[in-house]
Amino acid sequence: MPLSIIFAIPVLLSIAGFILASRKARRSGAASEARLHSLPKYHGYLAVLLVLVPSLTLIVAWLLLEPAVLNAYIRTLLPSSVTDGLSPSRLSLIVGEVRQAAVGITFGEPSAAVLAAAERFKSAATLSRWILAALLLLIGAGAIAWVLSRVRVRFQARNNAERILRWLLIGCATVSILATAGIFFSLVFEGFRFFAVVSPIEFFFGTKWDPQIAIRADQVGSTGAFGAVPIFVGTFVIATTAMIVALPVGLFAAIYMSEFAPRSIRGLVKPLIEVLAGIPTIVYGFFAVLVVSPAIRGAGEVVGVSVSPTAAIVPGLVMGVMLIPFISSLTDDALNAVPQSLRDGSFGLGANKAETVTRVVLPAALPGIVGGVLLASSRAIGETMIVVMAAGLTANLSANPLEGVTTVTVQIVSLLTGDTEFDSPKTLAAFGLGLTLFIATLGLNLIALQVVKHFREQYD
Repeated sequence: MPLSIIFAIPVLLSIAGFILASRKARRSGAASEARLHSLPKYHGYLAVLLVLVPSLTLIVAWLLLEPAVLNAYIRTLLPSSVTDGLSPSRLSLIVGEVRQAAVGITFGEPSAAVLAAAERFKSAATLSRWILAALLLLIGAGAIAWVLSRVRVRFQARNNAERILRWLLIGCATVSILATAGIFFSLVFEGFRFFAVVSPIEFFFGTKWDPQIAIRADQVGSTGAFGAVPIFVGTFVIATTAMIVALPVGLFAAIYMSEFAPRSIRGLVKPLIEVLAGIPTIVYGFFAVLVVSPAIRGAGEVVGVSVSPTAAIVPGLVMGVMLIPFISSLTDDALNAVPQSLRDGSFGLGANKAETVTRVVLPAALPGIVGGVLLASSRAIGETMIVVMAAGLTANLSANPLEGVTTVTVQIVSLLTGDTEFDSPKTLAAFGLGLTLFIATLGLNLIALQVVKHFREQYD
């Protein structure tokens, strides 16, 4: 049974439950002289929640556990003559071969045992989906029947629906917190494994980055080749170049659209700027490689300046264009949050438009603007796709934006690409860089929140 049908079952049942519960509540209210405790729509909302929440939870849990259960079932289907003496990795390959044969994908001529196991696996997988569909129908019908049996004048449908929604929101918040904690602790665990091999002093203050694995005893391996200063400098140069482009353009665009532009121009220009935020970063990367880099190299040849093909200025300029709508939107929101009474008071004291903007509106909106700038800075530091495509792989300790540099995200991608062994210092270096990047961006976000909190002013 396709997954689309599996997901359609609770959706259709929730629609039916909403219609039936709201209709019955409406009839109950019409037949009674007393007013309904809750509007008919809340009875429908309660039916929808009681159908969707358990059903979707069951679907997610089922889809997570189903592969492991079916893989264990496949192992029981294989005869002992096939599985005896096999390593876990080889047994996993045979299980994968059975799953592929079940969907008609074969490489070479599968054995008779594999084909027989594939047929039984196909039947088991089909049965699993039918059982899931039956459980969903049972849950949905039971929830609808329960709501319909409780519908009466004094039934507190709204309170029950709000209680379910409250716990649902708490659950979603808990999931997000646990996900963040999981990311952090995984980075910390692997990062500590890296720093157990490589000295933190060497990592944070060393100037040579050559993350290779030692093959011979006299070869540089996990000592003296993991100085990350060139990577940090390259990340800073590219992020600074991006902010030099994005900050004035985004700030002035927001000031113009919020304070000076006519409504017709604002309605046209603001959506065009917001379009930049919807462009995938890989498109920006292609633009940087195919358009910006040749243009800058050509301009350098005209004036007699040598420009590296992976110059830091290329991803910096393109990333700055990408950040323009980010800064512009946050600045525009901060400016629009300034009460009109402050502007009117400034005009009443004889100030013109420019003086009002520079001496009243901007200082009042400064906390939001500074917070937006810091958030955009963390976004620039953590950008991946543009720098992966336009920046270099060589760790060059240079602050010249016309020279090739590398960044933290580029090195993480490079270290984790291909067949990797997670016990080697070379691969663990990616987690050290990731932990550093996580702490840096988290620190910038916390600073932004504190700046906004500290300088926020309350207006009547």
